[in-house]
Amino acid sequence: MIVTNLVKRSRPSRYKAKDAPYAVGGNHGVYLAMYPKPYPKTSQQKRIAAVADKCGIKAGMSKSALMTAMKDCVKKEFGK
Repeated sequence: MIVTNLVKRSRPSRYKAKDAPYAVGGNHGVYLAMYPKPYPKTSQQKRIAAVADKCGIKAGMSKSALMTAMKDCVKKEFGK
């Protein structure tokens, strides 16, 4: 089994405006493309991610839990 980062993409199709005499634009077929590489994180982003992991902040947590974590934990970490 071969696993790659390639993904099949379709090209834009031809279109015709209501008042145009003929169709324009578009290309035939498909092409293979790779997903872009992720950008490297900046030092500020790395620091925020480390504090969020330490304080237990994650996607899907309740608003009250997030507010408590921000007030109690994050404030102490960045107050140093």
